[in-house]
Amino acid sequence: MRHDRRAEKFRQIVENKFQIYNSLFMSLPYDKMTNIGMLLPFLCEESKAGYEAGKTPEEIVEEFFKNHTDLQTEEQKLELLFKIIQYIERQVVLFDSIEDAAFPSLHSESDKGTVTNLYERSLQDHKLEKVREKLKDFAVKIVFTAHPTQFYPNSVQRILHDLRNAITKDSVTDIDMLLQQLGKTPFVNKEKPTPIDEAMSIIYYLRYVYYDTIGELFTKIKSNFGTSHFHLHEDLIQLGFWPGGDRDGNPFVTADVTKRVAEELHSAILKAYYNNLKSVRRRLSFRGVSEVLGKLSNELYAAIFRNEKITAEDIIRRIDEAEKIVVEEHNSLFLDLLTDFRDRVKIFGTHFATLDVRQDSRIHQAVIDEVFAKTSGNTEAGYEEKFSQLIQRSETVNPEDFEDVVKDTLLTVTQISQIQQMNGTRGMNRYIISNSDAVKDVMNVYAFFKICGYRDEEINMDIVPLFETMEGLANAENVMSELYKNPVYQKHLAGRGNQQTIMLGFSDGTKDGGYLKANWEIYKAKELLTALSEKNGIKVVFFDGRGGPPARGGGKTHDFYASQGSTIANNKIELTIQGQTITSIFGNKEQAKYNFEQLLTAGVENDVFKNAKKDLTEEERALMIELSEISYQKYSDLKAHPMFVPYLQEMSTLEYYGRTNIGSRPSKRGGGNELKFEDLRAIPFVGSWAQLKQNVPGFFGFGFAMQQLKEQGRFDEVRELYKGSDFFRTLVLNSMMSMNKTYFPLTYYIKNNPKFGPFWTVLFDEYRLSKEIMLELTGFTMLQEEDALSRKSVKIREKIVLPLLSIQQYALMKIQKGEGNREAYEKLVMRSLFGNINASRNSA
Repeated sequence: MRHDRRAEKFRQIVENKFQIYNSLFMSLPYDKMTNIGMLLPFLCEESKAGYEAGKTPEEIVEEFFKNHTDLQTEEQKLELLFKIIQYIERQVVLFDSIEDAAFPSLHSESDKGTVTNLYERSLQDHKLEKVREKLKDFAVKIVFTAHPTQFYPNSVQRILHDLRNAITKDSVTDIDMLLQQLGKTPFVNKEKPTPIDEAMSIIYYLRYVYYDTIGELFTKIKSNFGTSHFHLHEDLIQLGFWPGGDRDGNPFVTADVTKRVAEELHSAILKAYYNNLKSVRRRLSFRGVSEVLGKLSNELYAAIFRNEKITAEDIIRRIDEAEKIVVEEHNSLFLDLLTDFRDRVKIFGTHFATLDVRQDSRIHQAVIDEVFAKTSGNTEAGYEEKFSQLIQRSETVNPEDFEDVVKDTLLTVTQISQIQQMNGTRGMNRYIISNSDAVKDVMNVYAFFKICGYRDEEINMDIVPLFETMEGLANAENVMSELYKNPVYQKHLAGRGNQQTIMLGFSDGTKDGGYLKANWEIYKAKELLTALSEKNGIKVVFFDGRGGPPARGGGKTHDFYASQGSTIANNKIELTIQGQTITSIFGNKEQAKYNFEQLLTAGVENDVFKNAKKDLTEEERALMIELSEISYQKYSDLKAHPMFVPYLQEMSTLEYYGRTNIGSRPSKRGGGNELKFEDLRAIPFVGSWAQLKQNVPGFFGFGFAMQQLKEQGRFDEVRELYKGSDFFRTLVLNSMMSMNKTYFPLTYYIKNNPKFGPFWTVLFDEYRLSKEIMLELTGFTMLQEEDALSRKSVKIREKIVLPLLSIQQYALMKIQKGEGNREAYEKLVMRSLFGNINASRNSA
């Protein structure tokens, strides 16, 4: 019943508002865009009816030109298609803004997964003390990455922010003006953003969304669970930061860039404090207090604009001084303002967010080899000899003696201590190693610190292996077992409080092993690493590299973490978010607060409210293994298909991701012209399937595995697994979310293609099979039946972008045939790519 009420409310405040405000577009003074609003419904209808009738995108678009325009030349037609794309891009922004503005009305403070709900439940079940006990040693950390899945330039994001506020107030005049601004604001970056640009884009969110969001959420949790005997620790909610620190596959991230981003983070938080202090001083104008806060204001100003040093402790000392006077002389009036300000300084320090360093293990090995060869003159030594000699060197290696990536790696490590002095050790305290497959991958980073002159006690950094391929995940237990026994590493871990962070890559895991296999392997790896760490007296923290869609570890994140059993360490929930996920899930205060709460409560509920459905029985475990192996074989066969890579290259937008000016990072790791599957980045890989509306990585092999058991007369076992395991249920529902965003009629024409027809049929057959069997398993009559709001949102978004998809496929067909102005058609593909991704919100 509640879902029905929400669905009706969605219709009223989202669907209806979109219809009303969308009509404003018709009269807006867009350059050369007259009549677009009237033509667009025709292209939409031609597309819908055409695909159902089995027509090709080329036939649909050409019929649209013939039936609804009098355009004759290719140039005129191309100009109209570009204008339609621009129009739809702005429609997507309008719908985003309307949906975001409606968020508080569609979600309640006491929804499942909120702090209020957790408090009421713990009160009812007499578990308040257990919740407080869990909160003593638990944390949630969101790590912002620079991965290119966001296509809105900063100027458009600002309009989106203002438009959302205007829609909240139903100010038609403001909405009209902002839509006019939107019509004249370019949606495309003329040049690729630099890593600094990417960092500044996310720092905007830190200052104007997360500073208040996290401060207010901390106060809310404190007011619900705090007592005179129990105080929340300030690290309960943490922020991490990759732009400017993540150099894996990105040659544009250098030591200078890392230092500059650290300075920008430092400056941003001081500016946030300076502004916060203005509002505090407006109320605390009392004698004695005013003078103390005035001094603090001057000190912050000097730190921001004259680079004078200030620490979090310095700021807190001033706040304590002011508090003493308020309590003793002014009846504690407005004391809560000082308390709130102090809490924020404790939370954000002088760093705002923790800047991570990340690099690929293969680059590290090349650096070690070159440094050893140059300093010893020995090119024949084995790894053990190299490592032993390097960490025992009495002389510090000079980065200036080297070139390129070797020099930059050494400079990066050398400057870490300077960054920690400026931003505190919370400002930078870990080094992440991509593609970790062996003990040496971790020990190489330790060696970097030693050859750069750090004493053991000065290495205030966690060394974090990232296991992301099937091979890496399978080998993770052996690698960590050896590390925990290594005397050198044991000593380093002891200095880090015997806490080890291990990162697990959902994106590359799914690309490598398929959806079900990747998720199961990560689950198993977490179980094994939890047991191993406990046995060695190590507190393990899992850091999940997750993207937006289920195919990259996204989907319903709260459900995923709430479904983890007691066999997996639950000391902290830590995950990456990027691009669209930042704007669509954490893009404004209401959404960010709600989603931070969802993550926090998922972790607390896991330990406090034990649920038998979360721990797999031996029978369930055996079934999971069987299903994952069958699905893995099916997905592996697909990858081995001779048309797999050519299909993506020739029939999808894969080749165009690297040309878009949306991110500083190249779209593949390796150099050279030949495209190899292993070099493919997960984002363009998953995103290209999304552009085709096929979403293959989110379901392929899953349905086949269940069908195999059904044919053996064992489908009841799968049903029992779905009913009995929260983990399996979450995987099924997330996979259904992926399938709900597919639209195979768009590419029906490929089934008649002599080269790719049989391959397309393999994909389509698996989609049909997966959809049918999952509906049978769940008892649903439609995909995402259990989530009416999400389903309705997807339906509207898919309708908005259907003409875009037609234009994109039309352009791809022209390119494949070698017809017309190739350069113009390639631009059409890229421009339509932007709108499709933005509309999907979590497709890459």
